[in-house]
Amino acid sequence: MKTFKKYIYIPAPPEEVYLALTKAQSIQLWTGAEVEFTEEPGTEFSFWDGDISGKNIEFEYGKRIVQQWYFGEENEPSIVTIKLHEDKKGTSLEFVQTNIPEEDFKDFTEGLQEYYLGGLADFFEE
Repeated sequence: MKTFKKYIYIPAPPEEVYLALTKAQSIQLWTGAEVEFTEEPGTEFSFWDGDISGKNIEFEYGKRIVQQWYFGEENEPSIVTIKLHEDKKGTSLEFVQTNIPEEDFKDFTEGLQEYYLGGLADFFEE
């Protein structure tokens, strides 16, 4: 199992980035796909018709989101922690995901960077 960590810069305040990550309508705009999401601990979510799915664990408005992303039944929980740090010109987003299966790591993290983090960054660039 591997851990993935990435920082990206987003030209918007942390509160706006937080809302883009926690409101179903906003998520749908930057993913371009159907979304099931409720900003409530214990609820399950789904992006891209289930390509990414999991359970919400914790929310701290404008600062932090903690989720469990599913990789199949037999694996240890894969925990995603997104931290939003205020920056002079916007937000520094810290994305950390634990327990990514070794065999999925390369393809998964490439897709994550292009579509999830890339889509979010593009949403604020336009």
